[in-house]
Amino acid sequence: MAHNPRKRFGQHFLHDRGTVERIVAAVAPARGETIVEIGPGEGVLTGPLLAAAGHLHVVEVDRDLAAALRERVDWSDTLCVHEADALRFDFTALAPANGCLRVVGNLPYNISTPLLFHLLEQRAAIADMHFMLQREVVDRMAAEPGSGVYGRLSVMIQAWCGVTRLFRVAPGAFRPPPAVESAVVRLVPRARPLVDAADAARFGEIVRRAFSVRRKTLRNGLRNYMDADTIAAAGIDPGTRPERLGVEDFAHLARS
Repeated sequence: MAHNPRKRFGQHFLHDRGTVERIVAAVAPARGETIVEIGPGEGVLTGPLLAAAGHLHVVEVDRDLAAALRERVDWSDTLCVHEADALRFDFTALAPANGCLRVVGNLPYNISTPLLFHLLEQRAAIADMHFMLQREVVDRMAAEPGSGVYGRLSVMIQAWCGVTRLFRVAPGAFRPPPAVESAVVRLVPRARPLVDAADAARFGEIVRRAFSVRRKTLRNGLRNYMDADTIAAAGIDPGTRPERLGVEDFAHLARS
């Protein structure tokens, strides 16, 4: 189905069959699993996922694309199309009673970070996630302390999920080609998160404040929220910059 990409939805349609095969191999869908694809677009990834799993949910915000997917006679009994904004979608409602969802998607780059945070809030219902994202976003998600791209996204994702960079994808794999390189990443929610549930809100606020001005020390970045003595009591030098701290260090601060 040919569709004119819409800028407001950040649409770049994957068309490279080799890339599709690599994604499907990475996901390794099995018969009977509950799989949700975000942003199926023209269905190039939808078909192979559906063939492997036997049934598939897709979440598509573009009503024309959603209608075209529903009109596929060969998919009518096995594809469930949810015409909705993924940023507001309740993924937990699709989780089976005795298991978790698997989530896959070529995510619109203009909403990728808020969408990741939305999914993290529903991680208890998710077994794993495989996403195509802007390569720089994947680099930030997987970055280690001290890296030039380590920051808030790195800490918040790694606190709740294991992150594995899988492979890069060139702009030519899409229609129209984006101005940036892409990458596929695997996220697996941790059975034991690095942050206690009771500390989650404080943890998020500390991380947000600490990285709000990157070059500030913790003493300055957390001013009016946590004093230097409290930071030191957690075993952390208040003069340290946030990009030097590991996820566990931020968890210690939250417990303080």
